Amino acid sequence: MLARIIEAAGIPTVTVTMMPIMSDKYRSSRILGVEYPFGHSFGAAGDHEMQRRTLWAALQLLVAAPRPGGRLDLSEQWPGDAREAYKSWQPDEPSPIVLHSMEMIRQAQAAAKQTSD
Repeated sequence: MLARIIEAAGIPTVTVTMMPIMSDKYRSSRILGVEYPFGHSFGAAGDHEMQRRTLWAALQLLVAAPRPGGRLDLSEQWPGDAREAYKSWQPDEPSPIVLHSMEMIRQAQAAAKQTSD
């Protein structure tokens, strides 16, 4: 949402996200989808090369998509056990966006089940 406001002011943006489908839905600017654990949108802490590659991909997307709407899914592999990174980052309670996303997924699953029955 904020990216749209910034874009409207004439400043190009790239949204780096672990949830590119949600960004597509809300029509963020250019979207760089990463398969990193939450809390690590640019890569592993201290892994400067991984962070640099992620930043470079975002900059390339900015050049390749002169207008909002482009999407690139980065194929970078997480170094080590991603499950551990997810566990170490998780707060005790889900954030409001996670709760909302979980509810949206449940609703979509219920609707798909009704359609297939």
